[in-house]
Amino acid sequence: MAAATLECTASEILVGMGQVTLAEAPARLRAILGSCVAVAVFHPRHQLAALAHVVLPAAMGRSGPPGKYADTALPHILAAMKAAGVGPAGLVAKIAGGANMFAHRGPLQIGDGNIQAVLAALSAHGIAVIGRDVGGNAGRRVTLCPASGELVVECAGKPPRVI
Repeated sequence: MAAATLECTASEILVGMGQVTLAEAPARLRAILGSCVAVAVFHPRHQLAALAHVVLPAAMGRSGPPGKYADTALPHILAAMKAAGVGPAGLVAKIAGGANMFAHRGPLQIGDGNIQAVLAALSAHGIAVIGRDVGGNAGRRVTLCPASGELVVECAGKPPRVI
């Protein structure tokens, strides 16, 4: 496990529920998660990253911001990266979150569904997942640094870790 030392020292941008935010080094992107999943997609050479705060697995015809659903967040990220001059080649992802916040069993396990949907969407778009910190029953705070690709994950009662 790597020590949680984030080298990026610039301003932080909070990525709220359902949002997708694109940033270049030296900015940092941060999200606070429960059952939601943070999808960090970045290109190491370009020091460009996007963070999506995915709330639900699939839009199923519902409207909402593009980051709200796993199946709409990834196409939006790829379009934003392309608009910034970065194609899909070389993109990698890290994910965190997807906690089961309501109980250990039962129908409200949104976190599990979010994790599976995000992994399926990344796979469908050919983006390798190179790090993950998912599941459990505690929320997380994540901070992404586009300069290094480090995703620091903070979870109550545990030391921060870098994925």
